[in-house]
Amino acid sequence: MHNYLDFEKPISDLEGKIRELKKLATEDESIDTSEEIGRLETRVREAMEDIYSKLNPWQKAQVARHPQRPHFVDYAAALFTEFTPLAGDRGFGEDAAIQAGFARFGGKPVALIGQEKGSDTKSRIKHNFGMPKPEGYRKAIRIMEMAERFRMPVVTLVDTAGAYPGVNAEERGQAEAIARSTEMCLKLSVPMISIVIGEGGSGGAIAIATGNRVYMLEHSIYSVISPEGAASILWRDSTRAREAATNMKITADDLKSMGVIDEIIPEPVGGAHRDPDAVLNRTRDVIEKALKEMSSLSGDALRKARRQKFLDIGRNL
Repeated sequence: MHNYLDFEKPISDLEGKIRELKKLATEDESIDTSEEIGRLETRVREAMEDIYSKLNPWQKAQVARHPQRPHFVDYAAALFTEFTPLAGDRGFGEDAAIQAGFARFGGKPVALIGQEKGSDTKSRIKHNFGMPKPEGYRKAIRIMEMAERFRMPVVTLVDTAGAYPGVNAEERGQAEAIARSTEMCLKLSVPMISIVIGEGGSGGAIAIATGNRVYMLEHSIYSVISPEGAASILWRDSTRAREAATNMKITADDLKSMGVIDEIIPEPVGGAHRDPDAVLNRTRDVIEKALKEMSSLSGDALRKARRQKFLDIGRNL
C-alpha cells in the first residue's frame, strides 16, 4: 500500500479510483474499464507533474522523510557487490544506526558508510531511526582509517535527522565523536564521495559528509537543525516548521546555489520512492563519474581540495 503525503490528496483520489476500476474489471470480465483507466492514469501523471514541479521546502522535507524512500540498505544492495559490514567501535559497542564496511563498486574495492533508518517498526528501533550514537561515529572513523591504510575510496550515504541527543550518548562524548569523524574526513588522502539520499541533519550528517564531492537527491534536505527544532527555538512553536523550512534554505537547489553541494541528482516525478531503480541508476552514474574524475589526483591534492572546498563555502555569497 502506497503512503500518500498530505499534499498528494489529488493523486491519492485518482489512484483510488483506478484501483476500484481494476477490481471491478477483475470481478466482472464483461466490463471494460481500460479506456477510463487510461484517462485516469493520464490525469495522475499530469497531477503529479504539476504538484512536484512546485514543491515548497516543507513539502520537500516530507518527501525526504517518506517511509518508502530507498534507504542505505537499498543502495548497498543495488550499487555495490560483496558488501561486508563491520561492527563495533573497539571501545564501547555496536551502533546499528551507522552501517559501515567494505564493498566493491564496479569491481573495485571501496569503503561504504551510511546511516540506516529502517523500513518497519522492528528495524527502525534496531537502527534507532537512523540517529547514531558516539560508537557509530567511532566505527565510521575506524572504517575510514582502514580505507586510508589500504588506499580505498570512501563513499558515504547520508540519511539522518541528526545524531542521537540522549543523555547516554552525551555521556559517551557525542560531540567529540562527531568532531573526530569530521576531522577524519578532512584528513583522508583518498577520494571521498558523499550523497545525501534523504535527510542530512546537523553535525550528525556532516560527520560523514565532508567529502571531495557532495551530492544531494533532488528532494532530499540538508540543514543545521530540523525545521521543527528551528521553529521551537526561534518561535517556541514547532507548528511553524513550514515557515522555518522556507527560511532555513534546506533544499538541494538552495544548497547548490550557496556552494554547499556540488550537484543535484534528479528524482523521478513523485519522488525516489515512486521509481527507486531510476534513482539508484542515476546515483551509480554519479559515483562512477566522480571516482573517474579523482582517480588521477594525488593524496595531497585530494586532501587540499577537500579542505579548501569547505573553507570556501559562503565566501562568494
